[in-house]
Order: sequence, then C-alpha cells, then structure tokens
Amino acid sequence: MRDQPERNAIDVRRVRKVFGAGEHAVKALDTVSVSIRENEFFTLLGPSGCGKTTLLRLIAGFDYPTEGEILLHGQDIAGLPPYKRPVNTVFQSYALFPHMTVAENIAFGLQMLGRPKEEIKARVAEMLALVRMEELANRRTSQISGGQQQRVALARALAPQPKVLLLDEPLSALDYKLRKGMQIELKRLQSETGITFIFVTHDQEEALTMSDRIAVMSAGRILQVGTPREIYDRPAERFVADFIGESNFLEAEVTCTENGRATARLSSGAEISASLAEGSVPSGKVTIVVRPEHARIVPAGDGASLSGTVENVVYLGTDTHFHLRIDDGTSFVVRRQNSPDAVQSLAPGQRAGVLISANAAQLLRD
Repeated sequence: MRDQPERNAIDVRRVRKVFGAGEHAVKALDTVSVSIRENEFFTLLGPSGCGKTTLLRLIAGFDYPTEGEILLHGQDIAGLPPYKRPVNTVFQSYALFPHMTVAENIAFGLQMLGRPKEEIKARVAEMLALVRMEELANRRTSQISGGQQQRVALARALAPQPKVLLLDEPLSALDYKLRKGMQIELKRLQSETGITFIFVTHDQEEALTMSDRIAVMSAGRILQVGTPREIYDRPAERFVADFIGESNFLEAEVTCTENGRATARLSSGAEISASLAEGSVPSGKVTIVVRPEHARIVPAGDGASLSGTVENVVYLGTDTHFHLRIDDGTSFVVRRQNSPDAVQSLAPGQRAGVLISANAAQLLRD
C-alpha cells in the first residue's frame, strides 16, 4: 500500500480561525496551509495554545474556519456538519458508556448508522481482534483498565471505517509505561487499517516515535513540516530546534554560502560548515544549532572547534552529559553514549574542547 502513488487525504488551504470580535478577537489559526497524505500517521505538535486542537476541530467539523478551505479527497468539507464527514475523533476523555460492555460500545456507532445486525456482529469481532480484546468482549467498560478503555475507544472509532481518524491527545491520561506501549499499538493499528491518522500532542517523544510526518506549530502557525528525522536533525527555525529535544545554540557570522551550505566563523575564530534551512539566504550574524549527541568532547587544544571549562558531568546510565562553559560564556552540552569500557577522564573544573563535524551543524532561519 505504501508503494502506491501518494494522494492527499486532507488539504488545508490558507485557513484562518478567529474567536470573538473587535478588541477581544483571538487569532487561533493564522493562514495555515498543510497537506496530509492518505495512509499517513501525521502529527500536529506544539505547546498549549498553539492552535493544534483548533485545527483538529475544524477538520472534524466541530468548528468552522473564519477563512480558507478544508478538503477531504478533493471535496471542500469546511461547511459540512460533523455527522456528514467520513471522519471520527478519539478525545482525551474516551466517552465510553460505562453501563455497556466492550462489544456493545464498539457496536454503538454502527447501530446509529443503521448497519445490518450480521454486519455489526462481524465488524465488532474484527475490531476486538484488531485491538486484542476478544476475551474482554462481555466486560463492562467501567470494569477495565485505562489502557483497555483507550483501546475500546479506538475500536469504536475505527469500526465505521472512517477515511480519517483524529486523535486529540488520547494518551495523556495514561501512565508512562502504558503510554509507551500504546504508542506502538497506535502505529500498528494505523498501519494495519490503512486509515489516515491525524494525532495532536505536545509530547515531542510521542511525535517522534509514531509519526510519518510532523507539523510543528506555534502561535497559530505551522513552522515546519517533515519526517521525524528531518524535524530533529534539520530544524528550520530556533523554536523548532528548542522545542524538540535538547539543543546547543551558537552565534556565528557567515563568511560564504555554496550548494546549500554555509561556512560560518564562531566567536572562537574557528570556522565550521553548516547546513542551510530550505529557502534561507543568510548573511551576517546567524544562529547555529548543534545537538548534544552530534558533538564530541576532546582534550583542550586537540583541534577543537570550541574550547571551554567543564562545569558538570551527569551520568544517566545510557549516556553521560558534559556541561561546559565555552570561552565566550555560552553554555554547551555534549552527550556521550556509555559503554562498558568507556573511560571517564573529565571532571568539573577541567579544560576541554568540542569537535563539531561538518554534518552536525544546522544554520537556523531568522
């Protein structure tokens, strides 16, 4: 299925959403455009208040855009009520019927659609197998765990075979271990059903774990869309780099650009090569981002790009974090993966250098 030509399930075109009017107006979405492909696990990622849930509600039909178009397989659905859209939503609160069994909850939506009894019976059995809950079919949903309730909510939403499934932070109420397990389950369900999933979260690790692509949002705008690797390794803007994972930011000055790369001079006088964000034409003073695991700590003066003093060394089991204060006063963190034969040779107060490879640095768009 993944080898077929890509088509868009959802096209959002220059959508604005304003709540209120006059001096009390709040701009929740600011001319947002994005295309979401068929059979894609697509995540809207951003902090609270960035507009991600508003965009999800517009796709679902619970709100209507102030301006712009929302297309489902090419058809404008911006004015259609929710019940006329082949879209289902799973919310943070699963809204299950506690007096009904698991099977009855899954069947409920199909009954409301007037599906034949035999079709409902077969579909419920199929959904129970998909979420691996056959043995709990006759248990009331008030008598099962939070993780099991989440699976029932997913099965109920998937039963009518919607073209798009919307998920509004459905894992936020689960404990850490259960949430990690359900991330893998969600990805499996999306892959097996072939339905487009649009997932809303503020959890960066969650987005990186499950998504085919991620849209990072801030203040009602989409700042960058890309695969998890593109978003993490090649952030286009400082907000994206700062919001996802841990980052080091360096001030530098561009000396030349060529073939999608820039040569920049750091405050130390060292020059490094950095990738350019798409569409950027940098000049003068710029900001460069380097992920802690993409730099290497070395003895002072050993051909290092940066030099400084070790302020703290934090052992975290899988890796060790070296916190340095480089000579221009900027803080810098290097993450080194631990191994049984790793030698810990640096301590707070010691001088050290940092090597930054040509592919580790990314120049950020203003």
